[in-house]
Amino acid sequence: MREKLNSKNLLAVALLIIAVVLRLIPHMPNVAPITAIALFAGVYFTGAWAYILPLVVMIVSDIFLGFHSTMLFVYGSLILTVAIGHFVQSRKSPLTIAIGTLIGSILFFIITNFGVWLTTNWYGANFAGLVKCYQMAIPFFRNSLFGDIIYAAIFFGVYETFSVYSSKKINKEALWLKKS
Repeated sequence: MREKLNSKNLLAVALLIIAVVLRLIPHMPNVAPITAIALFAGVYFTGAWAYILPLVVMIVSDIFLGFHSTMLFVYGSLILTVAIGHFVQSRKSPLTIAIGTLIGSILFFIITNFGVWLTTNWYGANFAGLVKCYQMAIPFFRNSLFGDIIYAAIFFGVYETFSVYSSKKINKEALWLKKS
């Protein structure tokens, strides 16, 4: 049983490393795996590690991509997405993962674009400017939502498939040992 847990943890860490690489290679604007990884970490990791791992992905990739004025908003939205993952964890199903992905995407959109409005002078410092900021971000939200759905399906699908395969393999080995 211990081997199964170790191999599942290694797969989870491998997926996080893949997330850094995917964020660094050229991709469509806002089609990145980070929100899906935050949800994934919330579902499969416990304690502080669930929150630390997606932030490490961001920090490592931001070292190469550059730091910016909205980082606290981005990182904060990811922390909330990890919390959504903790909620999904005890109710895990394809539907709750899809809903968690959607909520994470919406939160990311709301929080990070509020940060853009608050920390830049791109839009008026009034309600009309805030509305304009959200309107201008809608095409990026479409891309984010698309990426979040695709990456969540990949990460959760690979992990769950591996878990089922790993469980069957361990059960077959245990059955073989009983017969010996």
